[in-house]
Amino acid sequence: MIRSMTGYGDAEVDAPAGRLRLEVKTVNHRFFNTNVKTPSGFDRFEKAMTDALKPFIARGHVNAYLSLDRSVVALQPGASIDLVKARAYQAALKGLKDELELPGEPTLEMLARFSDIFRVPETDRTAGIEEVDLVALVQTAAAALRAMREAEGLRLAADLDERLTAIGAHLDEVEGRAPKRLVEQRDKLRAAVQELTAQVDIDDDRLAREIAYLAEKWDINEEIVRFRSHIELFREAIEGDGSEPVGKRLGFLVQEMLREANTVGSKANDAALAQASVAIKEEIERIREQVENVE
Repeated sequence: MIRSMTGYGDAEVDAPAGRLRLEVKTVNHRFFNTNVKTPSGFDRFEKAMTDALKPFIARGHVNAYLSLDRSVVALQPGASIDLVKARAYQAALKGLKDELELPGEPTLEMLARFSDIFRVPETDRTAGIEEVDLVALVQTAAAALRAMREAEGLRLAADLDERLTAIGAHLDEVEGRAPKRLVEQRDKLRAAVQELTAQVDIDDDRLAREIAYLAEKWDINEEIVRFRSHIELFREAIEGDGSEPVGKRLGFLVQEMLREANTVGSKANDAALAQASVAIKEEIERIREQVENVE
């Protein structure tokens, strides 16, 4: 099982200072790289939050945003309303209604969305919040993110398997065509010698040596064997248990497959083999693009 490096997860919890909400987003990156943003006063929790993310995310650029919604504290003891601001918002909403000729009237629900009309005794926003509480919040959001990355990974694996199957089919074509190409080349060489020597008998031993030289020069059996080995290792990686990231390993295998495809193309000397080589490299390029997003 593989995981995508693209994902999203969120979680929220009520705290004495308001409702805490955490959003975690990830995109592809060579390493584990984090950018944690927190409200004023919460920066002392950032290291613990980063550490809590690591078990869920092995690789990728992580953006974690912690926000504090203080509107919910209106129901808490000691909270009061800034009536001046509330009336200003009400007047603004009414003026907008009249100007645009909209139906309805400003309601309490509308005004409650302006969190700055609620006044709370100035205290430490982090009062009553323990590090373990934020770690639990991070774990909940990260678990949701990981589930999304795994679901996306299943789709990536299906596409990669389809590409590998297509490459395997092209390799079958190459293996079937390679011997025929030598026979055709032998016949062409024999015909060319006969034409140049004015129908003089051909030295079959000399012709056999020339064909043997070409066979050695154009031999692609080793490349095919290595290519199939790379495909097998690639499949083993994407079908693993997901206990460790495999993106870098897959990237290396893609490079090796491209190397073998280039060698096959350079040894082709045959239109059909050249076309198959190009088709293989096209599939490898599609695989490379997908692998860039595998954790």
